[in-house]
Amino acid sequence: MATRDIETKLTIARTRLVMSKPFLGALVLRLPMSEASAQWCPTTATDARKFYYNPDYIDALSVDEVQFVLAHEALHCALSHFARRGHRVKHRWDLACDYAINPLLINDGLTPPPGALTLHVFDGMTAEDIYPCIEDNSSDEPMDKHLYDGEETSEGSGSQFDDSRDQERGAKEGDENQPDDSGDSNRKERDGEGSGNRSGQPPPLTAGEKDALAQKWQQYLASAAQQAQQAGKLSGALARLVDHLLQPNLPWRAVLARYLSQVARDDYSYLRPSRREGNVIFPSLRSAQVEVAVALDTSGSVTDRELAEFLAEIGALKGQLRARVTLLACDSHLAADGPWRFEPWEEFSLPRQFQGGGGTDFRPVFDWIATQGQAPNVLVYFTDAEGDFPSDEPGYPVIWLVKGKAPVPWGQRIQLN
Repeated sequence: MATRDIETKLTIARTRLVMSKPFLGALVLRLPMSEASAQWCPTTATDARKFYYNPDYIDALSVDEVQFVLAHEALHCALSHFARRGHRVKHRWDLACDYAINPLLINDGLTPPPGALTLHVFDGMTAEDIYPCIEDNSSDEPMDKHLYDGEETSEGSGSQFDDSRDQERGAKEGDENQPDDSGDSNRKERDGEGSGNRSGQPPPLTAGEKDALAQKWQQYLASAAQQAQQAGKLSGALARLVDHLLQPNLPWRAVLARYLSQVARDDYSYLRPSRREGNVIFPSLRSAQVEVAVALDTSGSVTDRELAEFLAEIGALKGQLRARVTLLACDSHLAADGPWRFEPWEEFSLPRQFQGGGGTDFRPVFDWIATQGQAPNVLVYFTDAEGDFPSDEPGYPVIWLVKGKAPVPWGQRIQLN
């Protein structure tokens, strides 16, 4: 297929993404397309700056499959995979990144090309979650090349690119010292000369470039999500992913304290005073007791240490906020000897040792609250969020303090770990 036909196929695929999946389409538009040499790019690649493609590979794909590879490279960038590897082994990290991205795209209705890594067990997991679950098996390869990191040594603990710019410069100097024409030809091929308009392989990103690109792609991610939400075309899985990535990375104690402080905020009263106090109305500080319900998931997924830390934090906040706390314990049923109530002046502590139960059902807690004469100002539920939720959201605020990565259908989710 001629170069112009390849470019037309890429344009058609990108246009279809923009029209049918505006979130992914907006991200793809942020990556300029550049034809690459088959010597270093057998399929597609990205360095978080451009989308590189082998024209023969694109020629062999259908338009639907081209949409997938475009979105695949854009998500690598939008999820900042280039800045999140840290100390991890590159090849294994690259596999984890592909396993994290591909299920998202397949569940969103895109068609994967041959060779795309997919395992249903990794659905909804991040690359960090997947990484310890896979072996660094050399027989598995990502469907694309991740150019933002240098290749590692055989031990997997270092990089041949101690300084990527110095390495690239040294390679050029070495080529210039070659006496024959073949060295000059190889240098031109690498730099994109002598092969039409094909791009040479870019050097790895420096630490400063990774930081700058991570900030830029986070802005692109927020903008793309806003456009898709306005069009009503952002899937639930991608929406939850975006919320998780864009939410501030604050300690759970700070987030919980800020939220409860807002609920318990003292306010001013402008009620008219009695006639004996005169005609002038001055604002007076009015403080009301806060009713806080705390639910503990005792199904065995939460450790005693985590439970103790959580209760200690609630106890400290209770004294500061003048709050009365109602404690409920629940696995698939409410604890028979509960609930337990603690007045603002009473010490908040675990009434007894809870043994891990079987399944998890959140509905008994909400059913019990519905039988009470007054709803709490807020319910704080400490859980791994893996269980049966009520079908309808209650009329009072709910904070889910979640250990793990499971989503919640409604309410404010605060990540514990």
